[in-house]
Amino acid sequence: MKKKMNLLILIFTIIFMVGCTNVEDTSSTDAQEITTDTTNINSEKAVVDKPVGEETSTQPNNELFLGHKLIEVDGGDLSGHREPNVVVDIGYGDREYWAFTNEYGQLVRVIADEIILQDDRNEPVLSSGRYYPDEAKVPGVESDVLDEGHIIADSLGGVSNAYNITPQDSTLNRHGDQAYMEDAIRKAGVATNFEAIVTYSNTETQIPSSYQYTYTLKGNKIVDTFDNVNPDEVNASVGLTGSEPSDSTRSNKNADISSVDTNGNGQVTIKEAKAAGYSMPITSDHWLYPYMHDADMDGIVGE
Repeated sequence: MKKKMNLLILIFTIIFMVGCTNVEDTSSTDAQEITTDTTNINSEKAVVDKPVGEETSTQPNNELFLGHKLIEVDGGDLSGHREPNVVVDIGYGDREYWAFTNEYGQLVRVIADEIILQDDRNEPVLSSGRYYPDEAKVPGVESDVLDEGHIIADSLGGVSNAYNITPQDSTLNRHGDQAYMEDAIRKAGVATNFEAIVTYSNTETQIPSSYQYTYTLKGNKIVDTFDNVNPDEVNASVGLTGSEPSDSTRSNKNADISSVDTNGNGQVTIKEAKAAGYSMPITSDHWLYPYMHDADMDGIVGE
């Protein structure tokens, strides 16, 4: 009898020990699963809360400036020196007008999302209408027939350092297509998608051979291309300038200028007028005169 009791006690002891072991295993498993779930939740939260790096916000500029080093140059710097393969902001104040040089230090491209006109009421504009008393002395401007020509004029918010100045024919700059282009933007009040491409005859000169301006006025895309030459001399050489104004007395103020105004911006350039068969000069009594830019306000265009 005593042996049977001992056997029963042994069996109950074994059963009790096995049961405790199962409970401990289950508890350990549950604890491990809870710990794993918590780790996953924390990991997901870390990804969501991770701040966006600066690299993302500057990526567009990195692409825009690819191959060029961004440097700062004072807007009134009179030095004519340019660094090669750099990009410079040539917009006055908060304007962003980006100028690019090539490997030879030539100014080859200027772009701006928006051209913002000069504000002489809120900006320190001189009595001359300029931001600075002088312009950068880029090699070539010492010539009597070349101006310190702005790619983006003071009146359009451009500065006067070498990254916005090229030696430009004086007549072209003051009375030609360059002056007309600037006047058209001023009259429109704003221009968008602006790009200037500057071309040179060789890699050693700083005097451009031609310019191409692309910009949008009032929804119209305009492309102006012209050589860096005196337009009056060119006109005379091909017999387009005479001693007497042609068609100067013809009055047709209500006429449709679409056949002359090829870029559709409501203004007529000397080049467009000549292409339509009108010889220069155009005087104030000519029907085209109101649609043309008379830079010196003397009643004659293309003299």
